[in-house]
Amino acid sequence: MDLVLPLNQTHLGFSSVNNCAHKDTFRVSSLGFNNACFCVLSSDCDMRKSSNPSRKYRRNPNPVLAMDGSNGKLPTLSNTHLSDNGHLNSMYSKTSYEDFQSNNHLRQLVRNGELEEGLAFLENMVSHGDIPDIIPCTSLIRGFCRVGKTKKATRVLEILENSGAIPDVITYNVLISGYCKLGEIDNALNVLDRMSVPPDVVTYNTILRSLCDSGKLRQAMEVLDLQLQKECYPDVITYTILIEATCRESGVGQAMKLVDEMRSKGCKPDVVTYNVLINGICKEGRLDEAIKFLNNMPSYGCQPNVITHNIILRSMCSTGRWMDAEKLLSDMLRKGCSPSVVTFNILINFLCRKGLLGRAINILDKMPEHGCTPNSLSYNPLLHGFCKEKKMDRAIEYLDIMVSRGCYPDIVTYNTLLTALCKDGKVEVAVELLNQLGSKGCAPVLITYNTVIDGLSKMGNTERALELLEEMVAKGLQPDIITYSSLVAGLSREGKVDESIKFFHDLEGLGIRPNAITYNSVMLGLCKARQTVRAIDFLAYMVSKGCKPTEATYTILIEGIAYEGCANEALELLNELCRIGVVKRSSAQNVAVRNAGIFK
Repeated sequence: MDLVLPLNQTHLGFSSVNNCAHKDTFRVSSLGFNNACFCVLSSDCDMRKSSNPSRKYRRNPNPVLAMDGSNGKLPTLSNTHLSDNGHLNSMYSKTSYEDFQSNNHLRQLVRNGELEEGLAFLENMVSHGDIPDIIPCTSLIRGFCRVGKTKKATRVLEILENSGAIPDVITYNVLISGYCKLGEIDNALNVLDRMSVPPDVVTYNTILRSLCDSGKLRQAMEVLDLQLQKECYPDVITYTILIEATCRESGVGQAMKLVDEMRSKGCKPDVVTYNVLINGICKEGRLDEAIKFLNNMPSYGCQPNVITHNIILRSMCSTGRWMDAEKLLSDMLRKGCSPSVVTFNILINFLCRKGLLGRAINILDKMPEHGCTPNSLSYNPLLHGFCKEKKMDRAIEYLDIMVSRGCYPDIVTYNTLLTALCKDGKVEVAVELLNQLGSKGCAPVLITYNTVIDGLSKMGNTERALELLEEMVAKGLQPDIITYSSLVAGLSREGKVDESIKFFHDLEGLGIRPNAITYNSVMLGLCKARQTVRAIDFLAYMVSKGCKPTEATYTILIEGIAYEGCANEALELLNELCRIGVVKRSSAQNVAVRNAGIFK
């Protein structure tokens, strides 16, 4: 009699009994067995989207079906026999079940983010002859790439290739993408060369994007030639990547030749392609041509979108064409192209830079009418404008309005306010605001601390500034040249010269190279302390370290010499420095005016 196998039909013609509700059957009439049912245990048969548009999905080769090591083939009849109870068995069934268990465990490790454990387990299972499933292996590759461990990702691919499993184009694309994101383009190209399956358009687009972003357009064109030789035809994304790079490197004129070639190949430009061209035209300062291009787009069979309008709007604002910007906004609304938050932010930023804060507020208030909720980038230019005009009360007022409307300030907002408060001499208010940032869910960054430390140092409160230095280090923030320069200058101004020099050497000990401003701060402190000889020695040290003295360096020393009672010598030195062009005549006159009581 025929052997009837209940099937959950797959596109490979294989079966599983995961869902026996299906009545599809596979009839084996030649075996002559009595109603024996051959059941194949199945692992997760995940559906994966293919990068090839011509085939939407593909199934993972079932590792449990790989009973003869062929990654998905049923065993031959010579390798099968009947059990005592009449069921058809395979000599490989135990191995197949172990494959299934191993791949399930590997999948679980990857899902839990246990990448190192996953790699170790993969190596172990392959050493025991198990065939890995390509889906968890691909996820393992992606995980290693995400954390920058591309060598281990490559190791996973090597294990997969050597195990008898067949990586697909998705697996290779994930590794190539990982290399490209880290700028390791040569390694990505090596993977391309060693692929055991044909690359697809996604493979090439990933590499072309990386090359173009690195300014390697010529090499990108060589890769395009290779792509064409392999009969993998470019799509609209391919051409758009190359057109954008050509605009940057050779100008829009050259890029238009690529557009012509694109059309001749039957590949139609889309709105992204045209946006790239319009952006290039705007960057070349040809705004009127960009506007004409925008108006002609419908005749090219492509409607401009909000991004198209934003590109031109930004160019109008940067060139001061406010009336044109207002007209463009009206045209957008008339054509039914709804403005985005970015659209309004471009306008607000422009108006605030021009000091037209009232008009900026009007734009801000109208945003909800057009379905746009203001974000921190909408409020920040306004707050900066108020701070610039020293209207701190209005700035604080709009900070409160911002929060009341459900828009929470970001670190840029707070840094803007802290800078303005420190410049306005309200350092204690700045310190109080800094202390509140943690409770507001906004962690201070290096520039935040630097702003307040500099403000405290300039106000003569270096003691509190040093406390903030300890606080920032405790939070894992590494002080930089700006941090130490502020403290060195503050200590020098307070006459704490030895402490200032100690901080200077701490700076060197951290491998941070002091700049001329830092040296000048120490020399100013020494001169004020009537230690000009030490200041001159410090000048020699400065030169020996390869830091070039500035005009300020020399004027500090001249005033120090005069301050110690050597006015004639100082004046003579000043004239000599003017003669050789080290100090400008106007600067020398300023020094003479400041020290009129000494130079007689």
